[in-house]
Amino acid sequence: MSVLVLHHRGSLRGTPYDRWLADYDGDVLLLGSRRHLDLVGEDLPGAGSGYRHVEALDGYEAGGTVEPRAVDLAREHGVRHIIACQEQDLERAARLRELLGLPGQRLPSTIPYRNKLVMKDMARAAGIPVAPYAAVECAADVIAFAGERGFPIVVKPRDSAGSIGVKVIGSQEELDRYLAEDAGLHGPFQPNLLVESYVPGAMCHVDGLVVDGRVVFAWPSQYLFALSTFKEDTGGRLDVTLDPDDPLSRRLLELADRVLAALPGPRHFAFHAEVFHTPDDRLVLCEIACRNGGASIRDIMRALFGADPTECWVRAQLGLPLPIDTAGPRLRPSTMAGQLVLVKRAGRVVAVPQERPFPWVEKYNIFVRPGQVMNGPAFSADFLASFVVTGPDRRTCESRMRQVEAWFLGGLVIEPLTGDGPSGPARRPAGGEGTDAR
Repeated sequence: MSVLVLHHRGSLRGTPYDRWLADYDGDVLLLGSRRHLDLVGEDLPGAGSGYRHVEALDGYEAGGTVEPRAVDLAREHGVRHIIACQEQDLERAARLRELLGLPGQRLPSTIPYRNKLVMKDMARAAGIPVAPYAAVECAADVIAFAGERGFPIVVKPRDSAGSIGVKVIGSQEELDRYLAEDAGLHGPFQPNLLVESYVPGAMCHVDGLVVDGRVVFAWPSQYLFALSTFKEDTGGRLDVTLDPDDPLSRRLLELADRVLAALPGPRHFAFHAEVFHTPDDRLVLCEIACRNGGASIRDIMRALFGADPTECWVRAQLGLPLPIDTAGPRLRPSTMAGQLVLVKRAGRVVAVPQERPFPWVEKYNIFVRPGQVMNGPAFSADFLASFVVTGPDRRTCESRMRQVEAWFLGGLVIEPLTGDGPSGPARRPAGGEGTDAR
């Protein structure tokens, strides 16, 4: 009896499935992406790990290699469960479970969380506010939507993650350029796009864990940056939890509950819901995913509730005991927390601060090393470094993140790729898990 883990993206050191499943009565097999392991600078676990079989595949992202290999491993090792925690693996895992007759999440409870068009249809039918939107089958659909709704508009893939492929279009001139250049609207294949009105305001998110069909814990946070600007905005990107006595906290939690009730979910899953808080105090659903939030959101949830939501999600699928009470009332946070991330920028890394400077920095991850040549960020979670801080309230957490940012940039040296020499300590913001610098 074995369990097969599909691992599309991120650090294996940060997601030690073998340790999480050390008490599983069977073998643990792993299929990963060679490209994404290279991005985080990791090799496959070697001798001494708890895996029976580990393998990194080329072409993992494009498909066509993972499924045949997964079927071969399932038949060879008697796989009884397939675990997939990254968004791009969810549909693949659901189809494999159906093909192999295995338990777990199937397509009917996967598609509404992966296809944003289906998601918005179901949410709107349940009376949940969403931005005006439309399917895009050709360029004329975008033109018609802009003509009816005006600018700005947002065009994005229906199944994107990490803000990949999201385009904010603010004028007719920008739309003309987009329609002339964007490959998503050209070629023989039907576009996998939708268009929606741009919603002004702050972006909040609610992250939580569902076990046996009920929410065990959940908490709201607010991004202090725009997710879609990761390629242009290299500054520190802050994300902080909302205080328990903030009226917005209650409203966001209630909206998340309504969204979960409107969509068909599996028995056990983590979720990450993004919600606009508009200047006129409305809450508008952006989207929801049945997986953990990116960056250091797992670490924030661990600080708040004393348990890793991914570990709990994995163990719940295999019927293993969890480190938290899942039968009692919904858990309450023990502290507040926030994360600071800095995305990569082009250049050669000369020096990166190594030591954690303050006792309230719960985790400090470095994703690059001296001598490494960086390109610009490929997706919103393509990080240079990340920090998790804790504090008694939101205001303290935000202040501490600003303090950490100043310390880090004071010791960061990046050499331009032009050959003009080191840039010196970074005086301006320079902005998966990587090296844990705790």
